[in-house]
Amino acid sequence: MPEHQISMVLDLNKCLGCQTCTMACKKLWTDGDGMDYMYWNNVETRPGQGYPRNWDKIGGGFEDGKLRPSEIPTKEDYGQTFEYNYAERLFEGGLQAMPQEEVRNTPNWDEDVGALMLGENYYFYLPRLCNHCTNPACLAACPRNAIYKRTEDGIVLVDQERCEGYRYCMRACPYKKIYFNELLGKAQKCIFCYPRIEKGEVNACAKQCPGRLRFVGFLDDPASAVHKLVHVYRVALGLFPEKGTEPNVFYVPPFNPPRTGSYGKSVLDDPRMPMDYLQYLFGDEVVDVIRRLEGELRHAQNGGTSDVLQLLIGRDDQVRYQIPKHEDLIQIQGARKA
Repeated sequence: MPEHQISMVLDLNKCLGCQTCTMACKKLWTDGDGMDYMYWNNVETRPGQGYPRNWDKIGGGFEDGKLRPSEIPTKEDYGQTFEYNYAERLFEGGLQAMPQEEVRNTPNWDEDVGALMLGENYYFYLPRLCNHCTNPACLAACPRNAIYKRTEDGIVLVDQERCEGYRYCMRACPYKKIYFNELLGKAQKCIFCYPRIEKGEVNACAKQCPGRLRFVGFLDDPASAVHKLVHVYRVALGLFPEKGTEPNVFYVPPFNPPRTGSYGKSVLDDPRMPMDYLQYLFGDEVVDVIRRLEGELRHAQNGGTSDVLQLLIGRDDQVRYQIPKHEDLIQIQGARKA
């Protein structure tokens, strides 16, 4: 077990779906050969097929303490790359830029589509990255011991020297956040921007987020926002807790406002998002979380003060991020051991 666990909390009530985080990650980490289809960070519309397509229904994780491997998504499940016919559009009088070939699926193929509830459309954005789980299924599945958790911060990494590309890790991950580089014959994944973390800098996806919805810090640090949101206020939950991986990326579920024309009613009486769908993603505890958040909101609307809502506003970087430099963390660890 790691001595500390770095974590991230994302407030889904604030996500704009702008993909700035996706582009920051793509430019920094996955613009190399064999990585064209990889998005270590992506933002998908929910409900929707997601990336890769239907990843939440493919399988993976643990069941009764045993690995439950799945099939590996196909390249088409991740989505094809294509070019627009800009030359034709700009110089030959075409009315609209269109793909040069027939496209059947791309990342965010169904962006902003959502679903209907009582005749009204609903959806929200779900940013996703590797969860750097406490009990990683990918680690348990790797026969080469190429996957490991760093003792100093719990970040899960793939040792590129040991990896032989067997892809058991891809089968085991229930979030399908490990990718295969066919040119290198290696598995690759989100590294939680550990070179930045070691210098006390926040992840690129969080740094570039205009919605200020990402909170980063050590889960065992009582002063960090992530500790408060997960353990003190208990308003952040992991995706698919029943998979048994104990994810360390958490989400504040979307809860406000109620449906159009329902102001004054309880969010739980007339929710903007179907409660059964939120339970599908985050487990039954999401109902208590939304009830807790709604209580805080009503308290604030009646003139009271809500510490958790003030925290979630996240105006300042110092509030959202508490990341000691690597050498400072080592000194802290040494002092605790002494």
